[in-house]
Amino acid sequence: MKLVLGLGVTGFSIARFLQQQEIAFKVADSRQAPPLLAEFLLEFPVVELSLGDWDDSVLEGVDEIFISPGIAKREAIVVWALDRGIEVVSDIELFSRYAQAPVIGITGSNGKSTVTQLLGEMIQASGQKVAVGGNIGTPALECLDETVEFYVLELSSYQLDYSKNLNLLTGVVLNITPDHLDRYDSFEQYINSKLSLYQYCQQSVVNIDEPLVPKQDSAVYFGISIPKQEQDFGTVTCHGSCYFLKGDDVLMGVDEMQLIGEHNVANILAALALGDQIGLDMTLMTDCVKVFKGLEHRLEWVTDQQGIAFYNDSKATNALASMTALRALIDKHENIVLIAGGMAKDEDYSEFFKLVDQNVFGVVLIGRSAMYFERGIHTAKTLHAQNMHEAVALARGMINKGVVLLSPACASFDMFDNFEQRGREFKRAIAE
Repeated sequence: MKLVLGLGVTGFSIARFLQQQEIAFKVADSRQAPPLLAEFLLEFPVVELSLGDWDDSVLEGVDEIFISPGIAKREAIVVWALDRGIEVVSDIELFSRYAQAPVIGITGSNGKSTVTQLLGEMIQASGQKVAVGGNIGTPALECLDETVEFYVLELSSYQLDYSKNLNLLTGVVLNITPDHLDRYDSFEQYINSKLSLYQYCQQSVVNIDEPLVPKQDSAVYFGISIPKQEQDFGTVTCHGSCYFLKGDDVLMGVDEMQLIGEHNVANILAALALGDQIGLDMTLMTDCVKVFKGLEHRLEWVTDQQGIAFYNDSKATNALASMTALRALIDKHENIVLIAGGMAKDEDYSEFFKLVDQNVFGVVLIGRSAMYFERGIHTAKTLHAQNMHEAVALARGMINKGVVLLSPACASFDMFDNFEQRGREFKRAIAE
């Protein structure tokens, strides 16, 4: 008997897959009313379901647990299972047991969704059937299809925590910055979680600019500098213009890409390196880069209204992500108004506050961390808003010309279901 822990999107996908494979299972969730409960009861009316506080009796007769990434290793049910010698694995590992086509894994604190989507579009443009999923969009198990030629999976540290036997053709750890420290005992533990991806890769792509990622003799490297080897990817600035390189070969101008910011230069280099590893045509890949507009909620240009440009960067749930967005706009725009706040993470915001004071005209603060952020910001003008509509109205009123940027540097759960809802509310407020 298998046990599915967690009745969210991932848990639901595991239940569907096990039923399709005619594997006996039951489900448990510590919540009395998980969001997908009604749908589950309709689709699985005879499956045993345990709700509410964890009870070790649910482990009786269980020989393996498939766990949702939101459940931490320190939770009682996981501790009890491990004490009993019951294997606890992720949906990604279950996926890996059945996937017949090569799998590319992408992780990192920031940028992984952008790289995952771009690489997927590159493979699709090459005429091959690709499935994109994992931590982005479609759960991995729902991607399984005998006709798929490549799987591109975004992998969170949580998913890697519960994986032991993945099979990846190639993969990358884009970057590592303090994040999810409420989940881990130390930053070192989080680093090790991210780096564990490489032990499953036949080939590795490494960011040479990320000091926390160990160098590997056989890896392909990328970074914001001239490549040291012919198989590596980088950039060069010549006569005032910057270019993407593979070895000594010029691929395209950086100003030809639709995305903005140095962080997106790094993201594109990572996608090019991964695509090159799996044999994609270079001209085809650069053509994809030139038309790729990025993902919703990730430094997404929304509209220009009466001299004010609005950018939705709701996905920025930590300090570094918001600093990256600000740096991408600082060189191009004056009079930036930032909308920030939410549930601050257990990280050092001092550099974020310093960047805001040096480069931002005003800040509209929202959410639980508003007072904490106000104490850290000393030069920029600050206002408080109770909801997103008020925040947009206040931000719009602070300048006659410039940029309004939603880049919260915080999680969204104090005011919104997720960062997607936060971003949609921002765009709705602008439209209204």
